[in-house]
Amino acid sequence: RVQLVESGGGSVQAGGSLRLSCAASGYTYNLHCMAWFRQAPGKEREGVAAIWTGGTSTYYADSVKGRFTISQDNAGNTLYLQMNGLNPDDTAVYYCAAATAILPCRLERENYNYWGQGTQVTVSS
Repeated sequence: RVQLVESGGGSVQAGGSLRLSCAASGYTYNLHCMAWFRQAPGKEREGVAAIWTGGTSTYYADSVKGRFTISQDNAGNTLYLQMNGLNPDDTAVYYCAAATAILPCRLERENYNYWGQGTQVTVSS
């Protein structure tokens, strides 16, 4: 199994920045994609950004392009999400996810089989 633990959430004012981290442990050798999802109160969980564990190929939701950056450390065991230019619409619980399926690294929830517990991000106006 794979364990994912997020950290770095918090409260920030509009226009501010936060950096989320996700530590992966366990059988990480067969992970193909990692991603960040988020879920706001009363809304469906939506994909934010994804990255191929074997390189630097990334994919972003239109709502965060140009503001958020997904990255990983060289060992591939820590995933990051740098969030700049935050606005109240970014308020949500952010989840780290990992996929073993050999598919393009996009943001379809059903392709991800491991999930973290989430970290709260609150942006005030």
